[in-house]
Amino acid sequence: MKLRNPDLLTLYTADEAFTDRVANAPGSIFVRGDIELSTTLYEQAGTLAVKVRADSTPLTWIRLRWNFTEEERRAEPVKILGDHWERGYGDLVWRGIEPGRMMPWYILVSNGSDACPDTAGRRTEGFGVRVRPGAICAWQYDGAGVTLWADVRCGGEGVILKNRTLSVCTVLFRDYENMTAFAAGRAFCTEMCPDPCLPKHPVYGSNNWYYAYGNSSHDEILGDTKIVAEQCRGLDNIPYMVIDDGWQKWNTDAPWTVTNERFSDMKALAGEMRASGVRPGIWVRYLVDGHRELAATEGADESWRLARDADYLDPSHPAVLDYVARITRMIAHDWGYELIKHDYSTFDLFGTWGLHFGDKITKNGWHFYDRGRTSAEIVVDFYRTIREAAGEDCVIIGCNTIPHLCAGLHELNRTGDDTSGFEWDRTRKMGVNTLAFRLIQNGAFYMADADCVGITGAIGWEYNRQWLDVLARTGSPLFVSCKPGVLNADELAELKAAWAVNAVQKNVARPVDWMETETPALWEIDGELVRYNWYNELGAETFRGR
Repeated sequence: MKLRNPDLLTLYTADEAFTDRVANAPGSIFVRGDIELSTTLYEQAGTLAVKVRADSTPLTWIRLRWNFTEEERRAEPVKILGDHWERGYGDLVWRGIEPGRMMPWYILVSNGSDACPDTAGRRTEGFGVRVRPGAICAWQYDGAGVTLWADVRCGGEGVILKNRTLSVCTVLFRDYENMTAFAAGRAFCTEMCPDPCLPKHPVYGSNNWYYAYGNSSHDEILGDTKIVAEQCRGLDNIPYMVIDDGWQKWNTDAPWTVTNERFSDMKALAGEMRASGVRPGIWVRYLVDGHRELAATEGADESWRLARDADYLDPSHPAVLDYVARITRMIAHDWGYELIKHDYSTFDLFGTWGLHFGDKITKNGWHFYDRGRTSAEIVVDFYRTIREAAGEDCVIIGCNTIPHLCAGLHELNRTGDDTSGFEWDRTRKMGVNTLAFRLIQNGAFYMADADCVGITGAIGWEYNRQWLDVLARTGSPLFVSCKPGVLNADELAELKAAWAVNAVQKNVARPVDWMETETPALWEIDGELVRYNWYNELGAETFRGR
């Protein structure tokens, strides 16, 4: 379908909704009271710019609707792939047409199957918005047309623009023929993000979470460091060792300037890790203050706190962004950590996990400190603050971040919910699914981190070996959580080989059967077909009714 102006637009305010037909012209302007909504088609670029200006009227949603002409309607059977609001939760999947399904950020509409080697007659359409829009965007697709919803609220209430013009989004439609849906998806992601922020070198290594789960210490981190340093010694690209949650005073809580009794000096620890042959990395959760200690350590007052829940900080407040920048500079520049993994921010901002968002990312009835900016704008400014404060030599990994808003600002994004060091079924469900379905974003938006291989001895090596292998050879980042003393010599040799492959990240891979299953087992890696077995002899261990 060629991009054109929508047939209908609907503007929602806090009190009412207005629908109007759009003129068949390159530009169209809809005026109602103090509101002016414009759509401008740039045919040469193949984009549609959507902007809105208003004074005091609270704006909540914008809906654009394209009704298919006979030529645009797909006659053959198709499947639809949508993205997720933030991380995937093991539920990314190609489906049939579901008219009420809300699909965040972009959709792919494709015929045939990528399992068929003959791509003649294949056709995949992409409907999406360019990354870092000014609205939270989602799509609906039905047999008669396609709909774009743009959430321009500030938190859960209408944004008040005060005569400011908001760039809502830039819409793209693309049509790809005679190629796999996977190749089309990669091409479309590349077009949606013309300015990815990619690391200067492949990022890989170790993270202590999936065996320690917060129970760690200065000495234990040095023990973890020794494993990854020894296994990667001699490689041109130095690995990372990431200290996850558990180093700070309170579990998953501020303040970040105070350590617990197991960690005495974070700057000294970073230096020891570097001297041992790794790049030091660390985990942080910027927007929480459940113990209310930031008043004493950072000068926080009640205006810093979210109206939705005072345990969390409001990044639309200038003082909160200054605080985020200070903590980032402390970690990256004063302490010397070369990677920052920041976590929980989408949950902290909007009150639940992306799995439970439904049709909208947060409940009604509250707004951010700055009522004049949309949720999307506030989140992008938060991500940008971290990026700029960290400096160009520090890698940023977003975890529980919004992919379409951190693209172009973070080098890595954790694309799925947690894997596990103890439950293989969780790793299969969360890890394999997000690796397969968000691999099209890898190198296009950021490097897509599908999470760790958790090695504790509780999961059979016959399963973790496969997860290690596919992660190492897909050209995406490989992180391993390896409990010391668990692996024998042969298994350590396999781990060493996997890190050596991933230190380069030159492999070309795609899931072959991803249009038929949530958990692709057949992969094409560097032109070779590789089949994995993700199940034990009893199948999926997800039944909880016993």
